[in-house]
Amino acid sequence: MNLRDKFDVPVPAIVLAEGEFGRTGGKTANGVVMHSEVFDTRIVVDSETAEETPADVLGRADAPDIPIVESVDEAVERAPEVEVLVIGVAPAGGQLPEAWVTEIETAIEYGCDLVSGLHVFLSNDEQWSSLAADHDARIFDVRKPPADDDLRVGDGSVDDACADVVLTLGTDCAVGKRTTTFELYKAAQNAGLNAGWVATGQTGIMVGAHQGVVIDRVPADFTAGTVEDLVSKVAENHDLVFVEGQASLTHRAYSSVTLAILHGTWPDVVVLADQPDRVQRSHFERFHVDGVETEKRAIESLSDATVAAVSTWGDPATEETEYDLPAANIYHKGGAAELLSMVKQSLEGSA
Repeated sequence: MNLRDKFDVPVPAIVLAEGEFGRTGGKTANGVVMHSEVFDTRIVVDSETAEETPADVLGRADAPDIPIVESVDEAVERAPEVEVLVIGVAPAGGQLPEAWVTEIETAIEYGCDLVSGLHVFLSNDEQWSSLAADHDARIFDVRKPPADDDLRVGDGSVDDACADVVLTLGTDCAVGKRTTTFELYKAAQNAGLNAGWVATGQTGIMVGAHQGVVIDRVPADFTAGTVEDLVSKVAENHDLVFVEGQASLTHRAYSSVTLAILHGTWPDVVVLADQPDRVQRSHFERFHVDGVETEKRAIESLSDATVAAVSTWGDPATEETEYDLPAANIYHKGGAAELLSMVKQSLEGSA
């Protein structure tokens, strides 16, 4: 999915982040507010942080100075120019919370298109589809997988792509793969490079990846082929393609999707995201994080890629001695450009 093709970007938007803005559960809302090249967020709906500022809630001084309000009614009153409602939270259990029904109805009745990251597909529901049609609104379910006719197994066709391909992987889940991918892409653009990027999760699609799919909704046999297609499409118009990875190769719960992305991308270079003080895997206390060196060996043994650098949460000045690789922190000033320089050096070395 490429949402850039669906809107006159950037389109003014409401972001629904009820109860989760600034928290891990609201990572999609947080990412859209901070980074989206598709949606120009004019207002956030979250009753728990209403009247606070995004800078305070997100802990980011560079967050946009926009209101946070309690309801969609208030949002459309204060920002009447909005054209889209983005659902930036996927609640536990995957269903649509009853309390959100009225909020979404209000937005559609106002004429807003709906972009949903929910596990349940609202566009498949006759009631929601009819309501949208009555108000000339569209519904985009970003978690929908490709149609069955578009699914295929990997065949190595990505090898024919005429672009350098850089994949971001990690030592665990939730270590900044999507953010690293986006920041590398932006740094490349700022450096005058013809760069594009591929998302494999819903946040990246909403932020504005040139192609994307929620990879965990694709049947296992077809994940590598799906990723091949996305990378090849972006490579048609870009010289450098960054790809968002998922989970880690050493993660017993999720390694299958990681391997499919690695093989579907068949990258020239890999950047490895790492939180240096994380010992146990996120949400899996019995699983230990195996670390950068183990992950690097697995990646390089299962592909032709070179692991070029570490995107670290730590201070590279003190953490670098723990890595046998160059490292940079994308949240530090100049960190993304520094990481890009490491990637370029690796690409030049492998040319």
